[in-house]
Amino acid sequence: MPATVYYADMHCRSHEDSKLAKVARLCDALNLKKIIKKKELAAIKLHFGEYGNDTHLNPTLVRQVVDKIVEAGGKPFLTDTTTLYSGSRHNAVDHLQTAYAHGFAPSVVRAPIILADGLYGDNDMPVRINGKHFKEVHIATEIRRAPAMVVLSHFKGHEMAGFGGAIKNLAMGGASVRGKKEQHATHVSINEKKCVGCAKCVKVCPQHALSMKSKKSTIDVEKCIGCFECITVCPEKAISIEWATEMRPFIERMTEYAYGTVKGKKKSICYINFVLNVTPDCDCAPWSDMPLVPDVGILASTDPVALDQACFDLVAKAPSLTGGSVEGGIEDKFTARWPNTCGEVQLTYGESLGLGVREYKLKKI
Repeated sequence: MPATVYYADMHCRSHEDSKLAKVARLCDALNLKKIIKKKELAAIKLHFGEYGNDTHLNPTLVRQVVDKIVEAGGKPFLTDTTTLYSGSRHNAVDHLQTAYAHGFAPSVVRAPIILADGLYGDNDMPVRINGKHFKEVHIATEIRRAPAMVVLSHFKGHEMAGFGGAIKNLAMGGASVRGKKEQHATHVSINEKKCVGCAKCVKVCPQHALSMKSKKSTIDVEKCIGCFECITVCPEKAISIEWATEMRPFIERMTEYAYGTVKGKKKSICYINFVLNVTPDCDCAPWSDMPLVPDVGILASTDPVALDQACFDLVAKAPSLTGGSVEGGIEDKFTARWPNTCGEVQLTYGESLGLGVREYKLKKI
């Protein structure tokens, strides 16, 4: 049976059709009163953006969701988890400072921020899933304990996962540091011929697994946790993994974590994807590249697989932006930008796990 995905496009000629009004209408369509019980704590899972990124979710749009949860009788709080890589969200204090710098102050969003995995990302709870890769996954404590959750995702590209939407937000964003390590579970290799000795990778490695030797970067594979941050910053693309063999298992592990995040709680979780500023990179990058396509819209559902599928399809139908990193009428913009990835595995494997269904009916509001 197809899942319902609600869709608000970007046309606007009045206050009643503003983005703020559209987010409010999507919340009404989701019927939050059925998802969130009166006086119940409700987590709003989102990504605050790495410092330097400016295409993360707009806090004024998040405020609309907070208001609707309060209207439904719930007690909302914003939440995310510590990053595996080094950066501006590698511990709770830096993470909070970054969130505030990006406008997610309680005075703006009307809700406190509670980071779900503690000071250093090691607070988690085990969830039994009996999957292909994991029998048990480790989910951030306060995400697991929250009685209800609204998952807000910026739908965009991702160098490793192909694209990131609700599924990736649940998976990486729902896991503790231990859980993130389990999802990555591989290490990188360095092509010495391509390495120019800039040492950018050495500076970002959170485990000090990279060092300079004879003006070339070298890796201690025993220390590497596979956070892939070095791949992101290497200007010469001298750092890589075994793309042909590692990508599918990585995305399957990620999808199993998404399944573990929602296991036993499906009726108390809903999702909103913002298909705006569809950049090629995740908001974990401390920059924002030119979008791949024009703004598509905002979509919502109680099914994360159907929601991501609908977003993927709408991006496929959208025209590529002139001067962007993907030209012409290519449908799968994400694979065109990141040819080594296989992002659709999130959808096929997610459906096989019972995370959701790929078939959907789009209901415009």
